[in-house]
Formats: sequence, structure tokens, C-alpha cells
Amino acid sequence: MKGVLLVNLGSPDSPTTKDVKPYLDEFLMDKYVIDVPYLLRALLVRGIILRKRPEESAHAYAKIWWEEGSPLVVLSERMQKKVQPLVNVPVSLAMRYGSMTIEKGLQELSDKGVTDVMLFPLYPQYAMASTLTILVKAEEIRKKKFPHMTFTDVPAFYNKPDYIKNLADSIQKHLVGFEYDHLLFSYHGIPERHIRKTDVTKSHCKIDGSCCNTPSPAHDFCYRHQCYETTRQVVKLLGLPADKYSLTFQSRLAGDKWLEPYTDVEIDNMPAKGIKKLAVVTPAFVSDCLETLEEIAMRAKEDFEKNGGEEFLAIPCLNDDDEWCETVSNWINDWAK
Repeated sequence: MKGVLLVNLGSPDSPTTKDVKPYLDEFLMDKYVIDVPYLLRALLVRGIILRKRPEESAHAYAKIWWEEGSPLVVLSERMQKKVQPLVNVPVSLAMRYGSMTIEKGLQELSDKGVTDVMLFPLYPQYAMASTLTILVKAEEIRKKKFPHMTFTDVPAFYNKPDYIKNLADSIQKHLVGFEYDHLLFSYHGIPERHIRKTDVTKSHCKIDGSCCNTPSPAHDFCYRHQCYETTRQVVKLLGLPADKYSLTFQSRLAGDKWLEPYTDVEIDNMPAKGIKKLAVVTPAFVSDCLETLEEIAMRAKEDFEKNGGEEFLAIPCLNDDDEWCETVSNWINDWAK
């Protein structure tokens, strides 16, 4: 019997330091997120980051927390509930980090008699810190707990025409009535070394301005290329001129060289360049979360206005948009035939 496991990032159980600390520990101790030797990672995370970060993050989570719970979890659940009636196989939801574990999601499917699982990471672009860690963790759990199961992994869908259309339609819908000067595509940042580590050719990804535009097998796993390609295709569909949009990377940690340009730096400089009305879309996420609701819709908006900006629009993620849920159900139905 076939079934689907949708997997998103995850969330602490509450916006309190008590719950945020173990969540951050699980997340940051993942070797695919902070990819340094274990002892160095433990020193960095448990000796430095977790001394201050949980309290700061709890404050940020409290600013965006909904009455129903974590926005990312609530929105993912809404999506799953809309997709389920559109397909003929069981659809479960899990998170890579936190209490809604992948093991619980697989157990739920197993209890329904599912043996053939479509493993669906809810990330449009491939990255070792998002897609890969889900696939590796799920396989570890399968071997230990569910050896009777087989997996079909859903590849990055950054360039699938129906996804691109959903994203473009959503952007266009939210821009109605907003006379913007500029549309910013802000993607979650990753360290540059992650790009080189996922380069299957071991030589193509030089991050030199040309490699992402030169065809290569590396592009199947290159986060940077996939971000630029998502933007290129959406911009083409929307018919935007080159001076009307740009692409940046957000949410970097200090100490490493991360993908540039940086969202916060670019947004701060925009008003001085004559960009007074700014719209921002975050296509690395399909569900609104801390990085979109607090980092962009609150902090970036405040910084933009502080530097002379006049109007700021944070465009929501696809979330449980009807068209997006229909697209996901179509992919599932095509697989389940």
C-alpha cells in the first residue's frame, strides 16, 4: 500500500526558553546544518550559541506565535488537511526537528498498512541542511524501525512548471494594489562550503558568477543555482524588467562565508538608492515561519523604514493556498497510479 510523508523543518513546542533550547540543540547539532567535527560542533553549539540564543529565539518566536501554535506547524497541518481529500492514499505530516518526529509520521503510515512511502521534503530547492538531512534521517529510522517500508524520494521541485506558476500567481495576487518600486527574492542563506560539498562533479561550483549559468549535473544538487533558476522562471512568467527585482540570501550565522548578497544589508541600502516601496518574497520556504514572519515581515520592515523606506510588503509563502495544494495532490496522484 502507498502513502505519503510530508516533512517540514519543525518548531519548538512553545515560545519559551525551556522548549526552544532543546529544539535549537537538536537543530544546530545536526552535522548537515553545522558541518564541522562533532567535538567542535558541540563546543560551538553547547558552549557558545546555546548560552544566549535560546532566550533571544524564544522572544522572536513569542512575537509570531499563534493561538493555535507554531505558524509553521499550523500552516503545514492546514496544507496536509487540504491535500488529503484530493488523493487516494494516506498523507501524514512530520518535522525534521521537534516533537512531530519523522518516526511518528512513519508509524502513523505503517499503522494504516503503508509499505511504499513517498518521502516529500517540503523544500523547493535542494540543500544538505534541509533536504539531505531529512532523507538521511528518514532512512536511518526506516532501517531500524520500518524495514518493511520502501521510500520514493521527491526531488527538489524548484523548476517544476506547476510550482513556478503557483509561486508567480501568489506573488501577483499579493502585489495587487501595491505600487512597488522593487521586488526582492530573499532565500535562506547557507555557507558557501555547503555548495561545494554537494557538487557531484567536485569541480563545477566555483560561485564565481558563471557556474550557476553553465549547464552541469551539479545543478541537480546546487542550492544557489536552484534559487537563481526559481527566480529566473518566476520573473519570466511575471514579465518583470531586470531593474525591478533582485535576489538575496538571509539568516546567516557569523563566522563563515555565506552566500551573498545578504538580505539585511541590501534592504538597509535600498532607500538611499530610491527604492521607497519594497515587496519581499521568500521562495525557499513553502510555509511561513520564524524567518519569514519575524526576520522579514517585522525586523526587515523596521530596518527598511528606519533607513528611509516608506512602504514594505512581506508576501506570504504558498502555505495552504488552494492552487498549491492541488499541485501537490497532482504530484501524489501521478506517483500513486
